[in-house]
Amino acid sequence: MIYSIVAYGDPVLRKEAEDITDPNFDVKKLASDMFETMYSAHGVGLAAPQIGKPIRMFVLDGEPMDEENLKGFKKVFINPTILEEDGEEWGFEEGCLSIPGINEEVFRPERIKIHYFDENWKEYEEEYTGIAARIIQHEYDHIEGVLFIDYLSGLKKRMLKGRLTNISKGKCEQRYKMRFPKK
Repeated sequence: MIYSIVAYGDPVLRKEAEDITDPNFDVKKLASDMFETMYSAHGVGLAAPQIGKPIRMFVLDGEPMDEENLKGFKKVFINPTILEEDGEEWGFEEGCLSIPGINEEVFRPERIKIHYFDENWKEYEEEYTGIAARIIQHEYDHIEGVLFIDYLSGLKKRMLKGRLTNISKGKCEQRYKMRFPKK
C-alpha cells in the first residue's frame, strides 16, 4: 500500500514519536508499505511520521544515493536511539519528501552509534559513518520532531519562508501522493 507523504506544516512532523510497544503491531507490513511508498516517491529514507504515524520507525535504502558504497544498505529501524554522534561535521545537500523542491546544505557529525530493532525484533547496536550515518541522522530527526531545515541559518530560513508556506498550502510541485495540512 502506498501512503500519502505528509507535507510540511502538518503537526505530526513536529511531534516526538512514541516507541512501538504493542507486540501485535504488524511492523513487517508497515515496513513493506513504507518501502513501497518511499520507492514510489524516489526517496532513500522514510520515517513513520511522514506518513502520519507518530511512531519511532523508519526505513531506508541508500543504494540509489551511492550505488558503490551503499549497495545492499536497506534497513528497517524500530525504536532507535542514537547513542553517540561524533567526528568532524561535514556539509551535504539534503532534501526531504515532506518538503518537496527544497534542498539545502546541512552539517552533521560524520559518525554515529545507534541502538535499534529490525522488523523481526532482532536487536542491534551498530556504528555508521559518512553518507550512511547522514541518511540515518536525517530519518532519526523525523522521529524526534526535527526537520533538516531546522539546521539552517536564520537568514536561510527567512529566505525559504514563502516557499515553505506554499508547501503547507499545497502550492508546490510534487511527483508523488501528498497529504497537506488541513486549514
